[in-house]
Amino acid sequence: MNQEPYRALVVTASNRAAAGVYADRGGPLLVAGLEALGFAVDGPRVVPDGDPVEAALRDAVRQAYDVVLTTGGTGISPTDRTPEATRRVLDHEIPGIPEAIRAEGLAKVATAALSRGLAGVAGRTLIVNLPGSTGGVRDGLAVLGRILVHAVDQLHGGDHPGGSGAPSAAGGAPRPPRPPADGPRTPA
Repeated sequence: MNQEPYRALVVTASNRAAAGVYADRGGPLLVAGLEALGFAVDGPRVVPDGDPVEAALRDAVRQAYDVVLTTGGTGISPTDRTPEATRRVLDHEIPGIPEAIRAEGLAKVATAALSRGLAGVAGRTLIVNLPGSTGGVRDGLAVLGRILVHAVDQLHGGDHPGGSGAPSAAGGAPRPPRPPADGPRTPA
């Protein structure tokens, strides 16, 4: 049975990258990491931090993406507003995901504790904020590589894997059929 891959969007929140001051480095890493997990990926969409992040997230939820990963805007500088923009979109938070990402980073660098990234669900879309540094993106991918497919399976009504604790699709077991989207799926 040939199933459509889950759809993911990468959003880079960076005032300077959006203005062309420097190239986005974290977004392409996220795209590659998601593709390696079997997702069909759009982006990275580079937007200034704050309200443009909220608009990109709301648009992604309307387009029925399964996952949206953001990079950037999660620190404590005055322009870091991604968590606030994300919180306004979420129906509920999943605090364990960003806690695990921070813990992964703390094993390498103490400043990982300064990340304020969030994770949660809006509609049937899982949204996860990752730091803007390439190291923070790699730490996030290390955690997400272990749980992301299973989390999306769960959002779509999948059952927990039988006793092994391994994610349902990652261990080679078939993924449950994709439910129809609540609206039309339009390409990004």
